[in-house]
Amino acid sequence: MQSPLALRLFVPHSPCVKLAHLADPHLGIRQYHRQTPTGINQREADVANAFRAAIDDVITCRPDVVLIAGDLFHAVRPSNAAIVFAFRQFQRLREALPGVPVILIAGNHDTPRSTETGNILRLFEDIGVLVASEEAKRFRFPELDLSILAVPHQALAGAERGALRPEGDETRQVLVIHGEAEGIFAHERDVMEYGGAHVSADEIAADAWTYVAWGHYHVRHQVAPRAWYAGSLDYVSSNIWGELDEERQKGIDGKGWLLVDLDTGAVDPRTVKSARRVLELPSLDAEGFDAKGIDAWIAERVAEVDGGIAGHVVRLVVRNCPRHVGRELDHAAIRAWKNEALHFQLDLRRPTVDRVTGVGAPGRRQTLGETLREFLSRRPLPSEIDRERFVQTGVEMLARIDAEAEG
Repeated sequence: MQSPLALRLFVPHSPCVKLAHLADPHLGIRQYHRQTPTGINQREADVANAFRAAIDDVITCRPDVVLIAGDLFHAVRPSNAAIVFAFRQFQRLREALPGVPVILIAGNHDTPRSTETGNILRLFEDIGVLVASEEAKRFRFPELDLSILAVPHQALAGAERGALRPEGDETRQVLVIHGEAEGIFAHERDVMEYGGAHVSADEIAADAWTYVAWGHYHVRHQVAPRAWYAGSLDYVSSNIWGELDEERQKGIDGKGWLLVDLDTGAVDPRTVKSARRVLELPSLDAEGFDAKGIDAWIAERVAEVDGGIAGHVVRLVVRNCPRHVGRELDHAAIRAWKNEALHFQLDLRRPTVDRVTGVGAPGRRQTLGETLREFLSRRPLPSEIDRERFVQTGVEMLARIDAEAEG
């Protein structure tokens, strides 16, 4: 009888191996204050439907392996409903593709700050999902001539990291990782997710891998010839407007996942249809206009939306709008648009004001948001709190309060 090693050596290699790369579903997220008829937060339901649609498409494409590159959930302790929903989708995937490995890693959103707290993702091991939640794990699939190194957020966030290098005799070597790739976000900090662990180019050696499946950044992005961020399945970052602008600049039409041919390196972006549109209306410069003129402009911008704004997420920026003019706007009409859309944000921005500082040098007056950002940047914090995320959250809360006061 042949030895197990000999049997492994004579396993025929698959002529073509395809990989499904999904990332950042953020199940359980709650945004805005609208509910479905059954009492679920509407955006939570939207995000769940996007994940279901992605799983439907994965089943249709029948890949040889499925990767979820972190942030399955939006919170460390998701609701029971979110957990049950995820269980059902994974169970559906396992039943439809029984021989296909499914690998899930933890991102920063679903990683507890305390190492003593158990990770919820390990529950999915009971239905055959391969999980890397705390330490990096290497999974080998001889029948596919494939080795996969799965590196969760916690394995990157610690003081000591293991080597991020291929190992073994397998021809196909894949890395799935959740973090911030070096040099990618230098000019895009406002649209990325905070809290990700930084990974240098030297650490990852992208050229050594057949494919690198990144998670954490919510816009589809090619890091290297065979290394990609798949992007999120819906708009779930802290700055969806910067995210939308980034996609517009790159010519990316919406959200989805990637179907990757490991042998040719070909990447097929698979679109997931969103439940609703995220719309940034053309901005207005209100300098020199009174409230009635601005009202007319706003109404014109809204009327120009093809199909209307009903049920969508909408923002309109109005620059150079003094506070007293903002108070005189037609707030009944603004409330009507807010009721019509899922979320309508009228972003009124004050004119910049120069002032004399120091010994007479001209300077721009700081906005309240800039003052708050400066204060929070200096405030002492516990070591476990991510300062960038803390500051960004404070500034966003202030912006929402200001927008609600104007509305």
